[in-house]
Amino acid sequence: MSSRLSIFRILTASLIFLDVFPASSLARERSSASPVELSKVPANAPNIVVVLLDDVGFSGPATFGGAIPTPTLDDLSGVGLRFNRFHTTGVCSPTRASLLTGRNSHVAGVGTVLNSASAHLGREGILKKSAATIATVLRSEGYATSAWGKWHLTPDWEASPSGPFDRWPTGVGFDSFYGFLGGETHQFEPTLYEGIRPVKRPDGADYHVSEDIAERAAVWMQAQKSVRPEKPLFVYFAPGATHAPLHAPKEWIERFKGKFNHGWDEERRQAFARQRESGTIPDDAILTPRPAEIPAWETLAEDQRKVASRLMEVYAGFLAHTDAQVGKLVSALREVDEFDNTLFIYIVGDNGASAEGGLYGGWNYFAGLMGMTEDVEKNLSRLDAFGGTDSFPHFPAGWAWATNTPFQWAKTVASHLGGTRNALVVSWPDGIRSKGELREQWSHVNDIVPTILEVLDVKAPKRVDGVEQLPMDGKSLVYSFDDASAESQHRTQYFEVFGHRAIYHEGWMASAFRGRAPWNVMTPIRHGFDQDQWELYDLTTDFSQGRDLAAVHPGRLRKMKKRFEKEAKKNSVWPLVSAPPGEGLPRLNQDRRDFVFYEGAIGIGEDTAPPLSSRSYVVTADIEVLKGGVEGVIATEGGVVAGWALYVNAEGKPAYVYNLFDMMETTIIADRALPVGKSTLRFTFEYDGGGPGRGGMARLFLGDDEIGNARIPRTTPMFSIDETFDVGTDTGSPAGAYPPNYDFTGRIRSLKFELGTAH
Repeated sequence: MSSRLSIFRILTASLIFLDVFPASSLARERSSASPVELSKVPANAPNIVVVLLDDVGFSGPATFGGAIPTPTLDDLSGVGLRFNRFHTTGVCSPTRASLLTGRNSHVAGVGTVLNSASAHLGREGILKKSAATIATVLRSEGYATSAWGKWHLTPDWEASPSGPFDRWPTGVGFDSFYGFLGGETHQFEPTLYEGIRPVKRPDGADYHVSEDIAERAAVWMQAQKSVRPEKPLFVYFAPGATHAPLHAPKEWIERFKGKFNHGWDEERRQAFARQRESGTIPDDAILTPRPAEIPAWETLAEDQRKVASRLMEVYAGFLAHTDAQVGKLVSALREVDEFDNTLFIYIVGDNGASAEGGLYGGWNYFAGLMGMTEDVEKNLSRLDAFGGTDSFPHFPAGWAWATNTPFQWAKTVASHLGGTRNALVVSWPDGIRSKGELREQWSHVNDIVPTILEVLDVKAPKRVDGVEQLPMDGKSLVYSFDDASAESQHRTQYFEVFGHRAIYHEGWMASAFRGRAPWNVMTPIRHGFDQDQWELYDLTTDFSQGRDLAAVHPGRLRKMKKRFEKEAKKNSVWPLVSAPPGEGLPRLNQDRRDFVFYEGAIGIGEDTAPPLSSRSYVVTADIEVLKGGVEGVIATEGGVVAGWALYVNAEGKPAYVYNLFDMMETTIIADRALPVGKSTLRFTFEYDGGGPGRGGMARLFLGDDEIGNARIPRTTPMFSIDETFDVGTDTGSPAGAYPPNYDFTGRIRSLKFELGTAH
């Protein structure tokens, strides 16, 4: 009966269809309709893979004279080219903006790191639509595009579930994105997004985000080639490594046990010798001296040396592990016979190695940035745990200096090559005849997009999505691919980060160091820009920027300073400013004193969450406990680095934790479990006042009953760079002693914040 009924329905539907659309009409439609075609793809166009590591100094990888094996980089340089005069901007966000657009960073709108953006020309941290990314251009040329790992180009007030999303990766030309938005993330418990959606990391005790993004990128490439093998790929692979926190699988760290006990002074001498022996640097290069601000290794106490050596072992394991993940991309391309026709661009660092770990490094480097000093004895007791999930470590500034051999200074110091000179390897077996050679042409990160466009014989578009485009600032490197002796075509380039500035012009470089060491980022600079001391270097004979010729050529220095002013005005660098972060920029939580959140509010950045710093406040959670009990996070902000959480423990008891960079931790556990049914849970904080960072009294209430209290001795103005505010779970790393992704098993009807006046 049912079978006959189905046939009847099909016949009835057919008669109705023919009555509405007669056969003659259908014939006319078919004869007049345009044929549907697949999108066009360029014939034989190479795949393009751009790898950008984070915070790796020039002499970090063994391929460029370092002590850390990087076999993937060796492999690519053996079939490709090494570039030893390649430059970045000196800090992360500007380098990424310049890399992806081909423009100078200030011109593109991201002249400073996003965390320090302010409403000044060129420094707003807003990627301009008039500087379209290479992903946008390549997608219009028929490429499949994807981005993996660190982004750090979305303004804070746009990095929330409410968007807008036009400056997220999928809004600027990438078909797919899987990674994190901020400047760093916990490598074992990352804050992740897929497209524009916050997601939890996959389950597994041995998880590491670098492995995750590499494996997904490899699968994506092979899937694309399975479905449309003729369609070329563009892959932007930007792991968080080796930016702090330094996190690596234990077995990778142990490979380097004891290998850095000789200290950073000796390591720098050894790296310099390896560089000269391998031809990475000229024979007449100078090994520049250690800055007076960095202590000599021999002056450290024995306990300080043990901690410092271990931190370098962690860093080495992190870099070696990262290079192995890049190797997964290479293997995936070879497995589908696409490697030879892939332009593979491997940039080893978005700036020089980072000295932000301070003079001695530590278990939780954010504590040092907030002016807190760690206990050496405590660190000695947990040496084996450094680099693991409970740590948030960074190595000492001396190791950053050592892995920037032979140059002066480090990340953020854009005036000197230790901040801006990075290793580059380019491979394309089908397109570059030269193999295993060194290229010494002067180049900059803004040269990458023009290089890709010339390889494809594509002109930079004059308009994209109706917006007139800014001209490219970079120069293609194709001229150097098969001509080692070709004259450098990138003849002039300015640098500026945090007021540290320099100008390169036809072999000469003038540099002005602002006077603030990279680890003193919270210290204001008191003197004016006109009081900065300028230096002058002839880089044609002084590879290392080691001989200051300012006193010998004062006339040339004056001309170079004028050229910097000219370039600064042309590129939206002028006037120089020392603005506090966020000055003049919008914040979604600005001037708000009352907030209401509901379940599903996750992945919200600190600049959008309720601003709890230096004030009293009340948090009220209307919840419901179902039969069978309840546990999990009600609300949280921050993570392992620092943070707070209101949660229910495995015994069903309400709890609150305040984690101050692992230096102080205050936990309240209620004296009773939550009853089944609806309840009102309330947390109050009575701030002591008297300025920022003070303590206060914390109390926990169930209805009108006080069920726990504790004194929080000290607070902090911020918890992290990338951890988020979540309701009903804890994405990223846990702020307290509970499992990652600790979902609340009851119901949260509402979560209210009432804030007092800030002190």
